[in-house]
Amino acid sequence: MRAYYYDNLPGDQRLPHDYVPSRPVSAEKLAALNVKFWTIPVEGYEPKINALAKECGYKNRDTINCSKHGLGEMYEDKIKTFFEEHMHEDEEIRYILDGTGFFDVRETPNDEWIRLAVEPGDLIVLPAGIYHRFTLDEADSIKALRLFQDEPKWIPYNRSEETDANPHRLEYLKSIGVGA
Repeated sequence: MRAYYYDNLPGDQRLPHDYVPSRPVSAEKLAALNVKFWTIPVEGYEPKINALAKECGYKNRDTINCSKHGLGEMYEDKIKTFFEEHMHEDEEIRYILDGTGFFDVRETPNDEWIRLAVEPGDLIVLPAGIYHRFTLDEADSIKALRLFQDEPKWIPYNRSEETDANPHRLEYLKSIGVGA
């Protein structure tokens, strides 16, 4: 996984949107935001993912295939929906099996976007309450294993004044030392 600041220039969200020169984001900065990540080679990944799932209490899982071919006419609308800034009340855990894409997370409190470029073997955990978004890159295809602590909750809460006051958002901010 490569992490860097998103350049915020207009244009296709599937482009890298990397500053020139790039502004890399350190592992320490991601840890301060409670974003976790590992690299686990795809070949023979099952025992390592199973051990991590047991250690972290991830009881359920499924696989998602997101591609232009697979989603057909819904593709463009889905990609735009995934790219809307939102949060979840549960962690978002993804292990990339195939393809590539981008997860963007909001750095708090300065509100800059950090882009996480993911590829096969990358496992990321976005904490509950963090504002984020997702998009494919120009290859238009990704296959990911999704892990869940309990039953999947897929309610995205788009950023708003109401969401800013969501208890999961407030707990996230507290966990990173922002706010009361």
